[in-house]
Amino acid sequence: MLALALPAFRRGSRLWHPARDTVAVRGRGGDGGAMPRKGKTLTKEVVKSSVPSSPVTTDKSGSVTISVHAKPGSKLNAVTDVTTDAVGVAIAAPPSEGEANAELCRYLSKVLEVKKSEVVLEKGGKSREKVVKILAPLTPEEVLEKLKKEASS
Repeated sequence: MLALALPAFRRGSRLWHPARDTVAVRGRGGDGGAMPRKGKTLTKEVVKSSVPSSPVTTDKSGSVTISVHAKPGSKLNAVTDVTTDAVGVAIAAPPSEGEANAELCRYLSKVLEVKKSEVVLEKGGKSREKVVKILAPLTPEEVLEKLKKEASS
């Protein structure tokens, strides 16, 4: 029997031989080009919540949080719109030295009928996208109802 000599060359840091090694061809798939390992299967499960998306949610501690899109420098304080992403709030204070953040907390405490100390800015101190935490014993449904009522008036 005639033995056929196949060419061997360096591939990376090891010697590659075409009869012994296989080549993985990377395609343009959505997996970033990575090939699954033997015996492993790639499964992607899409989890959809049965609850519709809302800007008012509860966090791990059980407090109600509100995603707010702040609009500082307005003439009046007002809830401008309530979308699935955020609650738009116009603030009658300039966005300097935390004045708009303080005014936002004061205004939301008035709208939600809670103490000023029960409305705390959790995230977004220097951004228009903010997260406000309500420490009062309210449900997300009650908060959303009050915000929608204020937006319609």
